[in-house]
Amino acid sequence: MTDPSSQTAQDAIVVPVGADLQPLLAKEWLIANRIGAYASSTAVGCNTRRYHGLLVSATAAPVGRLLAVATVMEELAVGDRTVELATNEFEDTFAPDGSAFLQAFRNDTAATYVYRVDDATLTKEIILAESANTAAVRYTLTGAPGRLRVRPFVALRDYHHLRAPDQPSQLTFELIDGRVAVRDLNQPDHVVYLSAEGAEIEGEGQWWHRFVYRADIARGQDGQEDLYSPGAFAMDLAPGRSCVLLASVDAPNAVDFDAAVTARRERLAQLARSVGPKADLATRRLAAATDTFIARRTFRDRKPSATILAGYHWFADWGRDAFIALPGLLLTTGRFDLAKGVFRTFASRIADGMVPNRFDDYSAAAHYNSIDASLWFIIAAERFVEATGETNFWHDTLMPAANAILTAYHDGTSFGIRADADGLLAGGSHQTQLTWMDAKLGDEPITPRHGKAVEINALWHSAHRIMAERAAEYDADLAADYARRAELIASAFVQTFWNGEGACLFDCVCEGRPDATIRPNQIFAVSLPHSPLDPDQQRGVLQVVARDLLTPMGLRTLAPHDERFRPRCGGSWESRDRAYHQGTVWPWLIGAFIEAYLKVEGPKPFAVAQARSWLDGFDAHLGEAGLGFISEIFDGEAPHAPRGCIAQAWSVAEVLRAKTLVERYARESGS
Repeated sequence: MTDPSSQTAQDAIVVPVGADLQPLLAKEWLIANRIGAYASSTAVGCNTRRYHGLLVSATAAPVGRLLAVATVMEELAVGDRTVELATNEFEDTFAPDGSAFLQAFRNDTAATYVYRVDDATLTKEIILAESANTAAVRYTLTGAPGRLRVRPFVALRDYHHLRAPDQPSQLTFELIDGRVAVRDLNQPDHVVYLSAEGAEIEGEGQWWHRFVYRADIARGQDGQEDLYSPGAFAMDLAPGRSCVLLASVDAPNAVDFDAAVTARRERLAQLARSVGPKADLATRRLAAATDTFIARRTFRDRKPSATILAGYHWFADWGRDAFIALPGLLLTTGRFDLAKGVFRTFASRIADGMVPNRFDDYSAAAHYNSIDASLWFIIAAERFVEATGETNFWHDTLMPAANAILTAYHDGTSFGIRADADGLLAGGSHQTQLTWMDAKLGDEPITPRHGKAVEINALWHSAHRIMAERAAEYDADLAADYARRAELIASAFVQTFWNGEGACLFDCVCEGRPDATIRPNQIFAVSLPHSPLDPDQQRGVLQVVARDLLTPMGLRTLAPHDERFRPRCGGSWESRDRAYHQGTVWPWLIGAFIEAYLKVEGPKPFAVAQARSWLDGFDAHLGEAGLGFISEIFDGEAPHAPRGCIAQAWSVAEVLRAKTLVERYARESGS
């Protein structure tokens, strides 16, 4: 038997538990496996979202997510005393409230809770099977013998939806080969299997009504749910003995708990080491966090391949996010074969030059409504070749895809995407949102940016430069054609986007009218591998972005002095969408900002020190919201509260990439 205390990794986040329950409800943990299944809750074990659960399965990897088991409640008897250890919120009360017995939570290889009852200590560890829809919970008692009763609660629903209090359902259970099998007679496609070896099964179907999910309510959503319990598992535990509760969807799987913990611990440790022996704690934690976003995507017409999940809890794989995140997630950590898999996954679904904006939440169907996902594919391809030197993969896979993209975009493809007479790329209409600023309410784009957008044309220019350089050794005529186009684009870019009065760049040009709104999109004209701007123009862009948009958590999407600025991204769906790109801070943008700053200033000790200081705010954040992760967004106004997803792929990836970039410049400067 492995001592649970020995499984605390060097870089684990430990959450001490005090008398105040409220802060613990805002600290969330997350464990994911290779097929897109996950387990997640809070540091006190109280679910605060519809997306929290002990087992959220991926029935069509990495999607088709089913919230199978929402939570478990434990009752521990030690001597003459019996206490409830779980914490759940109902209207105006917590019942039970076991937080008084919780000593600590560790965001470790396993999500680990430590409870103390008199002389007994109960350690609860949660882990997932590597490639199956199975969760395992191990309970280990030390100090004194006791009797443990564990009551699981089943939701058995699509993870986006709730089992509403007034929703008719026919959840029922039966005993099959020593396991409890739970199914919904109205929707019998999936079965939840529950078991605990050596435990007594106390079968008794119960409905518990109106669990409250406070985070959903704060987001303007319904936040009450009924959950079904098929009974409880009871077991006597001697000191030092353990019992494992298993929960599986559709197939009753076994889990070797020690082996699963060891494999996960070794993989995360290897990722932490991948960023170098001198990396600081936050950098190592971010490197380990990258593992969470890599999953297997299944197709009906080809072999499964790797993909990148954009964010937890509710995003699947999005093309734009995948290729912005790929360099930080996979190249920084040296997982080049997985990077190839991601390129192949999306390249196999390129249509008319367009990389899928996203895959469907319930199938492998691709959706195409992004102007920049294809261009980010080319930027990521260039960074891959820079990192690996694998010119064969470039020639065989990446270059044909890049050439198909740029040719289709030049000649014209969906959504009016085409090269204009001046060589710049235009696309979209009043009804579309094709750039990353894609919030839309009905037919109303919140940040209309159709026409010629600044970062799209910075990407367009850089992609042409990349093709001109990389194609030179294979096809001189093709390379010359791309070089000629790149010169045309560069000249038109400066003429079209340079705002001489503001000493920065216009955000977009629609029907000949330039938009002087101060947004962060202009930073890519400096940060990308090739810039169309001269050094003075690059410095001007950098200064304006730093002055108006830089915060300790990333870049604002709109300058605070703009009358449209929204300082907080909260409340109802409409309120959040109207703030999403109108002042809200996005941490992923810090990667481009740091890269632009270091390119402008060069490897100088003062620049390295400044860049490090701009990244300091993320270190503390790793212990504030999604433990060990970086959130999707933050409020535009101090104190910049975290919002959106608790774990966002491009947030983690770009902060990690920025940190490693700073250290590379530090080595060059000798600082």
